[in-house]
Amino acid sequence: MLPLEGKIAVVAGSTRGAGRGIAASLGEAGATVYCTGRSVRGQASDLNRSETIEETAELVTALGGQGIPVQADHTVESDVQALFERIQTEQNGKLDILINNIWGGEKLIEFDTPFWEHSLSNGLLMQERAVKAHLITAYYGAPLLVKQGSGLIIEVTDGIDYKYRGSLFYSLAKISPIHIAEAMAAELRPHGVSAVAATPGFLRSEEMLEYFGVGEANWQDAVHSGRPHAEHFSQSETPRYIGRGIAALAASPDLMDRSGQVFSSWRLTDEFGIIDIDGRRPHWGNYAKKMGF
Repeated sequence: MLPLEGKIAVVAGSTRGAGRGIAASLGEAGATVYCTGRSVRGQASDLNRSETIEETAELVTALGGQGIPVQADHTVESDVQALFERIQTEQNGKLDILINNIWGGEKLIEFDTPFWEHSLSNGLLMQERAVKAHLITAYYGAPLLVKQGSGLIIEVTDGIDYKYRGSLFYSLAKISPIHIAEAMAAELRPHGVSAVAATPGFLRSEEMLEYFGVGEANWQDAVHSGRPHAEHFSQSETPRYIGRGIAALAASPDLMDRSGQVFSSWRLTDEFGIIDIDGRRPHWGNYAKKMGF
């Protein structure tokens, strides 16, 4: 059975990492997924990485859904407006799931640096990409959901609470989507649309694998590498883990009861029995409690 067959989804920021994992898992559940981002074949973003939205869309299709790549910079209002106008045309205005996963701040963070010594331009650009872009995307996507009186918006972030995350600018960029989801939930509730925030645990992304000098096939070798935080890598999860959790959440019949909440990958596995593609069920929440994080 494909629980999301016939559903139309947008995964904004699906070039790599959690976005790619979410798009792929929605496809695995049968959805048609518009995979958006800045990096396309022959034209990388300023992050200068090899992954592209075409690759993500192809993965969605290979797993049983329909992947549609759309190049878009979500900080540019006209790009976002054009994206949803295209969906209005191609899908007769139908939209069921909107995933806000835009980030692009990897190279902008200066951890352990007080905010007054942090690059102001980089700190503000982080907000541009992680807050402004999310607001623009929700602004143009929400009317399609409201019109049909159903649907789900998910704000993907890092963490489940409002605690400091090692940098004022990073904290603001990652806490803001939690409140965006909470506030959207309040305003969307009368229209039958739900909104939540979601976070992975220790994400075994393409960039993190490169940082530890391993691949997915031998990722456990990184645990003994001696690099900072390597000892915690044993509890890492693939991007498909949060993706499968979000797919299960999107298919659940009680979305309105869940609206306004924050869902971690470990909470999703507790509630829906999610298993990662490597057969594991890492639980960062339990691990963090054990370690006293």
